[in-house]
Amino acid sequence: MKRFMDENFLLTNTTAENLYHNYAKDMPIIDYHCHINPKEIYENKQFKNITEAWLYGDHYKWRAMRAVGIDEKYITGDSNDYDKFMAWAKTVPLSLGNPIYHWNHLELQRYFGIYDVLNEKTAPFIWEKTNSLLSSEGLRVRDIIKKSNVKIICTTDDPTDSLEYHIKLKEDKSFDVNVLPAFRPDKALEINNKGFLQWVKKLEQISQSVIKDYNKFLIALESRINFFNSVGCKVSDHALDYVPYAETSIEEVSLIFSKALNGETISFEEETKYKTYTLRFFAKQYAKLNWVMQLHINAFRNNNKRMFDKMGPDTGFDSINDNNIASPLSKLLDSLEIDNSLPKTILYSLNPKDNYVLATIAGSFQGNGIFGKVQLGAAWWYNDNMYGMLDQMKTLANVGTLSTFIGMLTDSRSFLSYTRHEYFRRILCNMLGEWVENGIVPNDMELIGKMVENISYYNAFNYFEMGLKQI
Repeated sequence: MKRFMDENFLLTNTTAENLYHNYAKDMPIIDYHCHINPKEIYENKQFKNITEAWLYGDHYKWRAMRAVGIDEKYITGDSNDYDKFMAWAKTVPLSLGNPIYHWNHLELQRYFGIYDVLNEKTAPFIWEKTNSLLSSEGLRVRDIIKKSNVKIICTTDDPTDSLEYHIKLKEDKSFDVNVLPAFRPDKALEINNKGFLQWVKKLEQISQSVIKDYNKFLIALESRINFFNSVGCKVSDHALDYVPYAETSIEEVSLIFSKALNGETISFEEETKYKTYTLRFFAKQYAKLNWVMQLHINAFRNNNKRMFDKMGPDTGFDSINDNNIASPLSKLLDSLEIDNSLPKTILYSLNPKDNYVLATIAGSFQGNGIFGKVQLGAAWWYNDNMYGMLDQMKTLANVGTLSTFIGMLTDSRSFLSYTRHEYFRRILCNMLGEWVENGIVPNDMELIGKMVENISYYNAFNYFEMGLKQI
């Protein structure tokens, strides 16, 4: 019987062990999509305790705690941090089978040297040891990033953000990790959200313009895109709960935008036309600047209205949506391809039923001499578990080219979550190892080993063309 989460965790054959330890383990990390705060990197934050590092803002853990009956005061409420940690320790044994069980223990092993299993009995010792290490000078935010061998981080940033801390980090010669913004203009697309007009005012202020019509709106957005580009941005990100596509014109969308400015009701058909035209505008800007466009599709957000009214978004009350996406997505990408303005694009769906749809659509828009131009994105959110990762990679291998895959991301708000890259790499190596052991692919370590290195790091490095910060 294997020891729990030993050095060969998730590696079930000798080829997998060889691939992980000799090809994957020491590869650097490019975390091209996450939600961490650049201010905390610049200020080199020191966590006051493990609860702050683990539980503040982590809605993955919050969902698990609610599911096992933990009172909300120990989750997001006013209970003290020790009691919240003890509530989490009570939850952990009950989360067997969920990836957070593995992530939790990988983080304890890699950052704190703790190989004990977390439960209510071990919790007091783990609380003391982790807090002792967090209070030292070796586990501040920058230490964690460097210890994880991270080379590039792309945060998630609204067009109205000042990027103050990205600029400061760019100029900081003491830190050689690229911390770059990612352009996330969701609020510009959500014309029916009650905060849309307030957001337009913010855009006016940051762009120093007066937005009286749709043309001025696009000019202001373009100025922000150019500003982000000047700070090193190479990637955008769009959360599309459904994929919009409708034939329309600049004249029609201008009228729709004017209605919104006047506080008039916008129909769903009008919203779809507005989103289609505006999203195409964004994509054309990205193509000009050689940015990568990410489309995160089919989330169903804020299901629990009572808790949303109490706590706001991103607090653990989202789920998988089941909108049909094949036709509108294909038409959207094709409308850009016709104009030769389709940027490099990564397609994600929260619904795993869409994997084959996305992979085959991606295959229809490769070309222009670009290696893996349109990507089937890594297993995302509810799918970044053993089986979800395998399903995503096997789908890509079956109908696309797995060798072009740009690999894993954290999609996280936690600085301790870089072990998710290790988790992914172990699963990748085990899958390829099984193929070798079963005679499905040749026992050619030069070929398979290079494939592992590329998927772990080099494909993403070449795809995003971000370069490395020079000290």
